[in-house]
Amino acid sequence: MFDRLASLSPDGYRPHALHAAERIWPETNCYVDLWIEVLSALGLEPRAMLGFTLSQDFEGDQFTFFKVPLEDLERLYGIRATELAVYDPVESHVAMQIARGRLCLVEVDSFFLPDTQGVGYRSEHGKTTVAITALDAGARTLSYFHNGGFFSLSGEDFDGVFQRGEHAQPLPFLPYTEFAKFPDKAPQTDLHEIALDLLARHFARRPAENPFRPYKAVFEGQIEVLAERPFDVFHKYAFNTLRQAGANFELAATHLQWLAPDGSLERASSEALRIAETCKTLQFQLARALARRRFAGLGDALEPAAGAWDALMENVGERLAKSGHHDAAA
Repeated sequence: MFDRLASLSPDGYRPHALHAAERIWPETNCYVDLWIEVLSALGLEPRAMLGFTLSQDFEGDQFTFFKVPLEDLERLYGIRATELAVYDPVESHVAMQIARGRLCLVEVDSFFLPDTQGVGYRSEHGKTTVAITALDAGARTLSYFHNGGFFSLSGEDFDGVFQRGEHAQPLPFLPYTEFAKFPDKAPQTDLHEIALDLLARHFARRPAENPFRPYKAVFEGQIEVLAERPFDVFHKYAFNTLRQAGANFELAATHLQWLAPDGSLERASSEALRIAETCKTLQFQLARALARRRFAGLGDALEPAAGAWDALMENVGERLAKSGHHDAAA
């Protein structure tokens, strides 16, 4: 299966529909986005893995940075992913694993990723994850998945990503790296049946309290603190709160539509989209409020998302009970 990834070229690469520009949140977070593209490039169905979105919670200062559980990848697609120990130069480990037909996911500095041109490339340092499909240390070239696409880099960017040459520096710790092992061929399984079972498991792990209500309770206080800080902090705050929640539930909506083409989860899907739209609208409102320094009543804009979350979970619970997943729906 890895051969399909190793032979990819950025030229003419077409991202999956989950990254279409017309979506409310065309990109979600680096980890989920790259798995969407990896699965799509392998000819697998990425919408099947998205049941984990039901378990997202508000963590007091942020919404859960949602990630596909590795056990879900194995159950659905036969892909086994785990941490890769790093004790030599990272590029040496990556080259070894690629030679063995494995995909490496490496945390790198987005400062050196040319696909972030106009956002962070050569202007802002930040941690992000890429999935590397091809690497030539001698030629200093690299092909990789990142966010919603497939790209390549070379030269100084290669040195910067791996902190070598002129960009070498003592590292406080080595970058977190995972590697994925692929089966010889995709398993012949009923993805819908497995995904429904996983949905029930994640539904059982849903937050005990509607996450938008505790967020609403602290929202205006957070914004008042945010207003006293440089405006660029707003982008980091929005990414870890409104974007994580909004993007998560737009993916949930897509998953529910795919899972139940009979329309039995249409209400839940619609409510999930309402959460995504509410978060996007509030992000724009928040930017304007910070410019004007007017925050009174802004937290009330979260109420539609709170109501939608309740309705979403109610519909999913009903559907799971009808399918025999009584324990999860309880």
